Amino acid sequence: MNRTINFMGVRNIAFAFTVLLTLLSLGSLFTKGLNLGLDFTGGTQIELSYEQPADLGNIRSQLAGAGYADAVVQSFGATTDVVVRMQGNDPDLGNKVAAALRQAGEQLEVKKVEFVGPQVGEELRDQGGLGLLLALGGVMLYLAFRFQWKFGVGAIISLIHDVIVTLGILSFFQITFDLTVMAALLAIIGYSLNDTIVVFDRVRENFRVLRKATLIDNINISTTQTLLRTMATSISTLLAIGALLVFAGDNLFAFSVALFVGVSAGTYSSIYIANVVLVWLDLTVDDLIPPVVEEEVDERP
Repeated sequence: MNRTINFMGVRNIAFAFTVLLTLLSLGSLFTKGLNLGLDFTGGTQIELSYEQPADLGNIRSQLAGAGYADAVVQSFGATTDVVVRMQGNDPDLGNKVAAALRQAGEQLEVKKVEFVGPQVGEELRDQGGLGLLLALGGVMLYLAFRFQWKFGVGAIISLIHDVIVTLGILSFFQITFDLTVMAALLAIIGYSLNDTIVVFDRVRENFRVLRKATLIDNINISTTQTLLRTMATSISTLLAIGALLVFAGDNLFAFSVALFVGVSAGTYSSIYIANVVLVWLDLTVDDLIPPVVEEEVDERP
């Protein structure tokens, strides 16, 4: 006989932990704010062409030594092409950067220098935020139609928790928030939703099988039944993200951190937030029975 884990037995402790973590995340967001990258703040983009394949790590070290510690260095097309992005709109910034790199013995030429204004960054920020809101709204509508509105509320609250905690960690450690992190947030919503739907689907099925079980017993049994699947998916995903975190370099560091935090938070929230909301809303088997439409009977002779 399979042993059922009493997940809901510690739901009050989990709720206190959730509230504490959420408040700390919100506190960091309000006090420190996000460390917005050049995608949102604007700055200068410099395209360089090297005679030999460029070593991005060395270029970052050389720029940091020259006083450009915040410069973002990325490969651009061929291995000899590099793009450097940094804050500021000095028209001579490209030549200054090239001169600093040449002093370190690099052979290169400046291909193009262009300034990206903050207006573009504001537009990207607004569109990204709107995308997140539309994604959350679509999730709630999908779950309300597929399951029942109480499931939709549970999923939305857990997704909001995942996004807030991820943003809070990025804010606390002042990790750069750019378009790759925005993409990570959308991926987190999809991952966490998938995890939650698996548990919700089993809860709904068990309402038909476990007719005498209480809602809490149903959730404990359903979560235990899906635990192996959840752990296998989460651990394998976190291992892949961990490899990105260690080996992908600075360009994907913020993206990897956001995904790692989001996937971890999503695994937790699918058990201790989405399910707990069902308990608060007192989900019953009657909620899952479609209403009977009474047909009008013509009693006239």
